[in-house]
Amino acid sequence: MKIVVTGATGGAGSWIVDHFAIEGHEVLGLDLERPAGEHENASFLAVDLAEQGQAWEAILAHDPDAVVHAAGIPRMGETTGTETFLTNVETAYHVFEAAGRAGADVVWTSSESLYGTAFAAEPFLPDYLPIDEAHPQRPEDGYGTSKLVGEELAAKTVRKHGISVASIRPSWIQYPGEYHTADEREAFDPETADPAGHFWSYVDVRDVVSIVEAALEADVDGHEAYHAMAAENYLGRPTTETIEAAFGDLPEDCALEGEESAFSTAKARRDLGWEPAHSWRDAETAAVDGPAFLAD
Repeated sequence: MKIVVTGATGGAGSWIVDHFAIEGHEVLGLDLERPAGEHENASFLAVDLAEQGQAWEAILAHDPDAVVHAAGIPRMGETTGTETFLTNVETAYHVFEAAGRAGADVVWTSSESLYGTAFAAEPFLPDYLPIDEAHPQRPEDGYGTSKLVGEELAAKTVRKHGISVASIRPSWIQYPGEYHTADEREAFDPETADPAGHFWSYVDVRDVVSIVEAALEADVDGHEAYHAMAAENYLGRPTTETIEAAFGDLPEDCALEGEESAFSTAKARRDLGWEPAHSWRDAETAAVDGPAFLAD
């Protein structure tokens, strides 16, 4: 299969390139800069995907069977909210339109931030727990809103071009052996804890790769969104007790057990046959080599 991967030198994107190239697919990686190294079965172009001409030329010339869109500004705080919104929306628009014109199905990294809780000025609880993909979306920040608009662009692309688009909504992506969860867990005190809009959820990058692969292999009809989170929170504490301690309350409709994630991945399990395979308990100290083509 011929695959274009955007954000090819970024966190999730580089792992996606690495996996599909190792599997023998013909991969074209796009990012603002080319990586320092090389990879068998992968080639790389330096492309500004916010520029329509560059995005279309790079993608259409490759004539891909599928496009994995992982480019963009990954969170609030990297730059201004305005730049975050505009960059993410422009790149999504250009990439989706090019994929549609090429007749290539798309899998892309949306975010759980579109629900609005992650970067809210005033923390608020979800309407119910666990949160599923149908939960109302109320972002007030540039990042979460860019993902909400991105999913509308995905639906538009499906209507216009008849391809399929899977929007993957991961939580805080972690990398084996480089998890940032331990420091937060050790510092957590239920008596003084601030509310966390991701509800202490996370996902291992290897599980992001596996859900992207599952979505490409599945018969996705139109536009569908799927959560990608680890099965449990990263604190090692009961989730409902933790949320109640930090927020001072719980939604009336709350059906979580033990350390279960606040986000349901039942839809991905049902439609894609996907389940998270990695936990912080093993992955925080795991010795796993990352994409070698990023090395000098």
